[in-house]
Amino acid sequence: MSALRTVIREFLGLFIDDGSLALFVIILIALVTAAVKEASVPPLLAGMALLIGCIVLLIESLHRAVRAKR
Repeated sequence: MSALRTVIREFLGLFIDDGSLALFVIILIALVTAAVKEASVPPLLAGMALLIGCIVLLIESLHRAVRAKR
């Protein structure tokens, strides 16, 4: 049973290396989707918000990883 858990954990690790990064990206997508649906934000502006938001989240994740290595 523990071998199966290890295999599943490694398989998920291929797709989700940093759990907090994945969680924040999902939250960003949900917020932008809500803004488009409820607040009538133009899709082009929403796309720019997604792009900038993902870049900021990636930089923050890299910064956290570098600090952890020190």
